[in-house]
Amino acid sequence: MPPTQDSGPRQPLRADARDNRRRLLEAARDVFIDRGPGGSLEEIARRAGTGIATLYRRFPDRRALIREVVLDALQRTAEEARQAAGEEPDPFAALARYMHRAIDVRTAAVIPALLGEIPFDDKEISRARQAGRATVQALVDAAHRAGTLRLDVTSGDIGMLIVRLSRPLTGGFPPEINYRLSHRHLNLAIDGLRGTARQPAELGGPALTLTDLRQFQPQTQTPGPPPIAPDQRRSARLADGGHHRPGRTERARG
Repeated sequence: MPPTQDSGPRQPLRADARDNRRRLLEAARDVFIDRGPGGSLEEIARRAGTGIATLYRRFPDRRALIREVVLDALQRTAEEARQAAGEEPDPFAALARYMHRAIDVRTAAVIPALLGEIPFDDKEISRARQAGRATVQALVDAAHRAGTLRLDVTSGDIGMLIVRLSRPLTGGFPPEINYRLSHRHLNLAIDGLRGTARQPAELGGPALTLTDLRQFQPQTQTPGPPPIAPDQRRSARLADGGHHRPGRTERARG
């Protein structure tokens, strides 16, 4: 998706328009997580309780909607981190609160679902990503200084943990059960993050920061389909009922 340039200050919306926009963005987020970037716009409008015309008035096309979903998720996550830092006197409690709220916002689920569609060179999105990384790093640093977060835990560990717990489980779990399990398992993980954890296990693997994780960011271009190996072609013919037209070499042998 080509970059979208900043369009200048946005005009404030009426209360009903703000409500429609919020419901459309949340519905789009959930549909894109469930169905991918090609999710039905009609389904998004239906989930939001609006008509498709309302969706197109707010977002002229799919590309614009995807961009706003990503930007909204990044901004809301950063705001949750700022609020947690400002309202929780205990730095570890602030970090734990942020992690739970990040699961609620579902940023770590919708970003992977839309990676191939995100204009990473978009200036507004870049600023939102940088602000988010800075606020999370500040939470981690504060908990380290307080001695309540294990010193071998990095901001990258926090981010990847949220990603793993945010993605929907396979196997047909109802959304509400999936949501509650995410918070349950996060509570289990949070105990392991504490600097006072009983007999803490030594952590293996790399200690990645959020900056380190950027090197694993995939390209925005969608790769073409992989080549089909001969055994896969044979399997495809068998799956098609075994029908096979002889090739030129086979006809020559016949």
